[in-house]
Amino acid sequence: MIKAMHSFIPFLASVFALQLCTTTAYAAQEQQQPATSVSMIEVKKQTIDITETLPARISSPRQAEVRPQVNGIVMKRLFKEGAFVEQGDQLFQIDPATYEASLAMAKAEVKSAEATVKSLKSKVQRYKQLVKTRNVSVQEYDDVVLELDQAVAQVAVAQTQVDIAELNLGYTKVYAPISGQIGRSLITEGALVTASQTQPLALITQLDPVNVDMQKSGFQLYEFRRQLQNNDVAVDIHYGEDYTETYPLQGKLAFFDVNIDQTTGSVALRAEVENPDSVLLPGMYVQAEVHTGKKDVFLVPQRASTRSPDGSVSVWTISNDNTVNPVTIEVGKAYKDQWIVKSGLNEGDKVVVEGTIKLSPGASVKAEPWAPNKKSQQKPAKQ
Repeated sequence: MIKAMHSFIPFLASVFALQLCTTTAYAAQEQQQPATSVSMIEVKKQTIDITETLPARISSPRQAEVRPQVNGIVMKRLFKEGAFVEQGDQLFQIDPATYEASLAMAKAEVKSAEATVKSLKSKVQRYKQLVKTRNVSVQEYDDVVLELDQAVAQVAVAQTQVDIAELNLGYTKVYAPISGQIGRSLITEGALVTASQTQPLALITQLDPVNVDMQKSGFQLYEFRRQLQNNDVAVDIHYGEDYTETYPLQGKLAFFDVNIDQTTGSVALRAEVENPDSVLLPGMYVQAEVHTGKKDVFLVPQRASTRSPDGSVSVWTISNDNTVNPVTIEVGKAYKDQWIVKSGLNEGDKVVVEGTIKLSPGASVKAEPWAPNKKSQQKPAKQ
């Protein structure tokens, strides 16, 4: 037994020596592996525009229904459907014959009443002399004076009828109440219209400028209003499929409601934007990007981050000895193709942007500054 053990000990020693050599060889090989090449950025404070993207809808600040104010047959339509009309342009002509006759009759009544006044004035003058000679009683004189006063009043009544007749005759010409884009005509020549009808003749909509109506949750109202201390708040409009088109003209915030809607729990905001080419039409759904101010923040490219199944976000940071380790960070909103970092990074930290796939904790890297190009830039994220 003892003799067998003596023969086994040299064998164990040889196996241990072989294993030690193998481990040493692997360690040497590990040390000889070249450092992984990566691209990195150095985290610094950057001043950015803080924006809030809200769903919005275009509306017209002024819209007018063109309605008849007298009864009659429409003789002419004097505008091109869909064209721009100026305030005061004539749009329709209603048959004026009846109203011309009424005006002529009213003017004749005025002349008749004026003739009566003239006659009674002469009679009053005669009676005034006859009263002095007692050829006419005082009562008869007073009666003539009263008749004169009534005739003068009748002239005023007749003149009022002339004014009304002229007004009704003027209403046979239907004018544009505002300037704007006129829609299709809702009646045709030969149609009978009345002053009491419910259907308008046409609809005029102002398209330049237009309103951008937005809604903001009342729960976030305090912080949002604090950011809007500057009265000159710019608003960018995004429209089209998936809101990929940006309207070239920038709007301004014009209105902030002071009451919260009890049904929706939101507050209304309104911006105004010039619309000379009528690109934005009432009823169109858009996204309004409200520029609420500027802020100094840390930014990291979205491509440099990894999101775990639990929702946490991490990046690879480079230590002073050129080794990398993952760091969990807290991010806020997206700014273009970058994350706004709330916590987890400090000024001067080096974050790996490209080459993260080959990394493992503690691995050595050879870092170069990251230079973004057109292919690596992503479209700004919508919030």
